[in-house]
Amino acid sequence: MKMNRMQGLLTSVVVLLGLIAVSVATVAAPKTNHHNGQQMLGERIKTNGNHVIHKNGKHTVSAEVKNGKIAGGTVKNDKNENVPVKKYKTDKKMTELMSAANGSQRALFLSVQDQYIGTVWIGYAFIDEYGNEEIYWFPYDMILDGITGAVDYVPAS
Repeated sequence: MKMNRMQGLLTSVVVLLGLIAVSVATVAAPKTNHHNGQQMLGERIKTNGNHVIHKNGKHTVSAEVKNGKIAGGTVKNDKNENVPVKKYKTDKKMTELMSAANGSQRALFLSVQDQYIGTVWIGYAFIDEYGNEEIYWFPYDMILDGITGAVDYVPAS
């Protein structure tokens, strides 16, 4: 009888430790946040120059515009140092994703009228100070050099 109690207690402890490990891993896992770069840039696409489109924590995200096209995306940290930017491409239809936890907008990537067949999207991405990937998406026809240097975007599962 004492052995059954010990086995039950040991099983309970192992299960509890497993649940704690899974919950910590879930909380600590980096996320990918998608942003509608086209919407953030707005009418500034008509003006050449470097335009700040978003401030994300310690990072400032800018789009370089030349002749009505995006010539590149840059990110600087709070020390005014360049942060590495990765260029993605995808033809996936993305929709507005809402965070179930707080209802805040997590991604607005494609509006209904933009959901036509064959659209290619170009994203400029960086990793923030928390390990989250932030991606700013633009339609292909807004990008000066098209898909040059872009890698296929594969969402994390």
